Amino acid sequence: MSGVSMGVPPQSDHLDQTADSTKPAQHQPHPPALGHVMGSLRVIELQLVAFIMVFSISGLVPLTDLVFPALISVYILVISRLAFPTLGSSTKSPELFRESRLFRLYVILGTTVGLFLPLAYVLGGFARGDDHAVRSATPHLFLLSFQILTENVISGLSLFSAPVRALVPLLYTARRVVVIIDWVNDVWINKTLPATAEFQDVAWFWFGRVLAVVNLGYFSMNLLCFLIPVFLPRAFEKYFKERDELHAKMAEDKRYPQQSDSSKKAE
Repeated sequence: MSGVSMGVPPQSDHLDQTADSTKPAQHQPHPPALGHVMGSLRVIELQLVAFIMVFSISGLVPLTDLVFPALISVYILVISRLAFPTLGSSTKSPELFRESRLFRLYVILGTTVGLFLPLAYVLGGFARGDDHAVRSATPHLFLLSFQILTENVISGLSLFSAPVRALVPLLYTARRVVVIIDWVNDVWINKTLPATAEFQDVAWFWFGRVLAVVNLGYFSMNLLCFLIPVFLPRAFEKYFKERDELHAKMAEDKRYPQQSDSSKKAE
């Protein structure tokens, strides 16, 4: 997520704000903890790159999903320059949501449902020789890995405004919902259980079915009930508020020299 942010977008914004707060020395009450967090992010990013490379060369990800991250990256770069550039010195990521216990539980649930369990499902499919399970869940894992990596990279830079940061999880999640629908079709319609299946085979069969449905429900809700109606509008609200404040300050700065020149001439 970064939304499933590491996955969830607000949390990546919060991490970026934490990173920015390390610049003044007086705002470093716990530098070892911060270093531990940032170091953990670097390790996670390396692991995601490894996942992406394995998924890419495995032949299990369709060409459309392989091309999608490249197209999104180009689009993000374009709109970050033409539509929603950063506003002067206001380059730090705004904190759109205050971290709460309920929000942390939401993020943990999304990470478990969207990343850890599907990864276990794919690895279990390799171990059991279940190519159908591996091929069904891999595109979702590939796109989610790219989403998390993109959000982490963007949150560590000061080149992207709040609307651009908010669009990353929204676009990736919208695409992944379509991919998860294909996953649901694969495990519920295209995959059948042999009549002589043992208990372990039945449990594995239903684990794949339930996991696909749970992912579809979670990320559909994340997209339709959080990212579109809540997170994206709040990002735009923050951006346009900062833009209006910047324009007002610039106009005031322009008026001040004029008033100063007129007072000098009067003297």
